[in-house]
Amino acid sequence: MKKLGLLSLLLILSIFIAACGSKETAGEKEKGGKVYKVGVDTTYPPFEFKEGNEYKGIDIELINAIAKNQDFKIELSPMDFGGIIPAMQANQLDVAIAGMSITDDRKKVVDFSTPYFDAGLTVVVKKDNSSIQSVKNLKGKKVAVKKGTTGAKFAQDNAAKLGITVVQFNDSPAMFQEVSNGNADALIEDYPVISYAIAQKDLGLKIVGDRLNGDQYGIAVLKGQNQDLLKKINKGFEELKKDGTYDKIIKTYLGE
Repeated sequence: MKKLGLLSLLLILSIFIAACGSKETAGEKEKGGKVYKVGVDTTYPPFEFKEGNEYKGIDIELINAIAKNQDFKIELSPMDFGGIIPAMQANQLDVAIAGMSITDDRKKVVDFSTPYFDAGLTVVVKKDNSSIQSVKNLKGKKVAVKKGTTGAKFAQDNAAKLGITVVQFNDSPAMFQEVSNGNADALIEDYPVISYAIAQKDLGLKIVGDRLNGDQYGIAVLKGQNQDLLKKINKGFEELKKDGTYDKIIKTYLGE
């Protein structure tokens, strides 16, 4: 009987210790907090690009600064721009920051943060092209765009009206190369992106005409989900605007 009593006591103690250990582990996990997966497109300077083994750009620095300000953790998930929203719908991403224009179509599937950048589309041609001065001169021309972007949507929606043939690419460098090689007559791209690209490297390209629209970029979460995170993102962005951090990030990549 004594042996049974001792065994029972040891069993009770083992269960108690295991329970305490489990509670501590859970507590440590909770303390660590959720790590939010952030979809980015790292072929999109000055907003997102890879330099060596490091990710840089306006979007990268901004989301990191917001996460630090609001005390949450993130993990960057680089992918093609066109795959970001589908990845969110498949619950593979929690949030996206990828130079994503706020549009009515996208609002059907994602909720956007406060706009963080005023962009706009522009027409770009080969540097020695003097026949195309604006969007009005694109009739009968081949126009390159990047898949899934507002530039692609603009070109497709207006293809018949403008009389253009649209060719799509997975990334910006391939699109730029198509025009600089003379395989396409023009491309449509976000103004800050192409301005930065041309300033950083001689691509043999130039911007022509006025901006085609007045796009704004936003940070996205899947519609109806992660609303607490979206509130933190908006609050963090507001505080970064107030303390000058946002302006410092923009100045780093686009100057004054």
